Amino acid sequence: MSTDSSLFNLSSLESSPLSEGLGEINRNAWAVDAACSGNPGPMEYRGVDLQTGKVVFHFGPTHGTNNIGEFLAIVHALALMDQQGIKDKVIYSDSYNAILWVKKKTCKTKLVRNEQTEGLYELIARAEKWLRTHSYSTQVLKWETGKWGEVPADFGRK
Repeated sequence: MSTDSSLFNLSSLESSPLSEGLGEINRNAWAVDAACSGNPGPMEYRGVDLQTGKVVFHFGPTHGTNNIGEFLAIVHALALMDQQGIKDKVIYSDSYNAILWVKKKTCKTKLVRNEQTEGLYELIARAEKWLRTHSYSTQVLKWETGKWGEVPADFGRK
């Protein structure tokens, strides 16, 4: 895992024509997102603090899928908040599937398990185990892209 401490410019949210709806966003939050070139392909994910614009964590790239990256990003954020004793933030993800997988404590991927993906499957197993063995009160909320624009953790490769 690498940690990139670069800052994101969140001012575009403030000056956006969508800013009228920004009152709904809890700024005391981390936003997570994944990017994947191909399906499957090189995948990475990260989390960004909405108050500071700082990248809190970054992982990858590794061979995987976008949905797996979205799932792992949420679990990574939950585990890091737990480890650091952060109890007052929420997590935003733009992935309905990943949020559902986290709620069900299982990654429902159809990615072929082989030598190339074995390391990723080990990470998935660790994430699922963490979800089963830890309780958390952190809310995982859906980022409303249609109202608010791209999630601040977006990699901007669309």
